Amino acid sequence: MRMGVLDIGSNTGHLLVVDAFRGGPPVAAHSYKEPLRLAEHLDADNAVTEEGISRLVKYVIEARAEAEDKGCTTILAFATSAVRDAVNADDVIARVTESSGVDLQVLAGEDEARLTFLAVRRWFGWSAGRLGVFDIGGGSLEIGAGSDESPDVAQSMALGAGRLTREWLDAGRSQAELRLHVRATIADEAGAVLRGGSFDRAVATSKTFRSLARICGAAPSSEGRFVRRVLHKRDLSPLVEQLRTLPADGVLHLPGVSPDRAHQIQAGAIVAEATMDLFDLTELEICPWALREGVLLEHLDGL
Repeated sequence: MRMGVLDIGSNTGHLLVVDAFRGGPPVAAHSYKEPLRLAEHLDADNAVTEEGISRLVKYVIEARAEAEDKGCTTILAFATSAVRDAVNADDVIARVTESSGVDLQVLAGEDEARLTFLAVRRWFGWSAGRLGVFDIGGGSLEIGAGSDESPDVAQSMALGAGRLTREWLDAGRSQAELRLHVRATIADEAGAVLRGGSFDRAVATSKTFRSLARICGAAPSSEGRFVRRVLHKRDLSPLVEQLRTLPADGVLHLPGVSPDRAHQIQAGAIVAEATMDLFDLTELEICPWALREGVLLEHLDGL
């Protein structure tokens, strides 16, 4: 069947149209993205502004039309931290549903971690053993760990690259202050993961980790998703220092960095390095499947 998965993230709205059936891998047929930057459309009370809601409603209406044009009869729509953490989340969802007819569900942070873990498990299979899965989004960092299809531990922390850029770096606080905040936050939650033992495979997903891996020498997306891509800590640590002083136009010229995310790559690198340090990881393998695929796979499992 042809289905649409609509992901409303803190940075981007992304519709993925796939050909899917139970028992087989979903195959991407079409993609429609828009840099909504919802996390930047929050007022002092942490409510999504009228402009932010209008941009979101307009995109969802367009995404529904795009999905229908591609033959989708089902759209699985979900929102993550920017909507989840907004004080007017219920109003935002109601406006979207009323205007577009799309049933937009808000995912809890732990569900983000769980569903991303499911996607990674299906990608690598049982031979991967105990998995550690890390995902830096715009608003949050998700961590999942375990040996089954569902993680033993699923965590979500307010350490997204966009959030930290806005609340720390753009606010004039130093990289050293941000570094300490990130490491203290992860360290407070790491015990539950570490008690389960070491990982047989440590994996990273989504755009921030893919961009960091590409900067550090991983193959470009043009070489296909089956090419093995790895982010090495020995390459990441010098990059963190480089990004501290690199001007904005210099960041834009780094490989794998898109214009809509260049401003937050420094914060993302700080979170990635802290994650690798605190979990004693020398490398993270990049998985092409992430939350959208996890949402789709769980839906197919229930059919």
